[in-house]
Amino acid sequence: MKTVTRLIEMMNQLRDPEHGCPWDREQDFSSILVFTLEEVYELAEAIDHGDYAALRDELGDLLFHLVFYARMAEEQGRFDFTDVVAGIVDKLERRHPHVFGDEPSLGAADQNRLWEQRKAEERRRAGAGGFLDGVPQALPALSRAFKLQHRAAAAGFDWPDLPPVLSKLDEETAELRRALADGEGPERVEEELGDLLFSAVNVARHADVDPEAALRGANRKFAERFGKVEAELARRGKTPGQATLEEMDSIWRSLKS
Repeated sequence: MKTVTRLIEMMNQLRDPEHGCPWDREQDFSSILVFTLEEVYELAEAIDHGDYAALRDELGDLLFHLVFYARMAEEQGRFDFTDVVAGIVDKLERRHPHVFGDEPSLGAADQNRLWEQRKAEERRRAGAGGFLDGVPQALPALSRAFKLQHRAAAAGFDWPDLPPVLSKLDEETAELRRALADGEGPERVEEELGDLLFSAVNVARHADVDPEAALRGANRKFAERFGKVEAELARRGKTPGQATLEEMDSIWRSLKS
């Protein structure tokens, strides 16, 4: 707690109107946001690579941002860091009565259902309109699709199991093929491709896979394999621009096998 207090004091010094850091004093909620998002992605990369030293550092950077936001809010007389902590403590106690209260503990599936019900009740009390209100539009598209589907499923709008979800994926693939074969314009192709991606996210959800993590893994695997293709071409005295597609594909298939 002493180090957290020291961090808060340092933030206050950085924002001091007379003796603080000019850059820190100039920032506001909007200007800091882009850096916060960058820190979150760096945190995700540290987790993906199992780099715990980097994970520690990135968590520290993210904590600094949280203190930064709280300090700016305190300057405006809205709330401070203590209020932020008190808010999350209250929320955790309210949403975990099976841990911090007298309710009996349930299985993970039932507990998740109750969690969604409690969140829905909180949204209702806060005056949210629809069941899907509150899912941030700024989320990456895959993550937002995943959350939207979870919300709809909690309301009972969901396939009962995986087979019909896979059938829907096949259906959307066929519709995209037809749009491309018929020479439809880019807007129609974009719509059909969006439907296909949304269905793929639904497959991930029913398979208990995070689609954002799955795609990050696929990106990482592609980058690593392509790097090996480049290395093999370099061994042959070539660059990708000097090689044929057939040659690169042959190396790629060899690496996969």
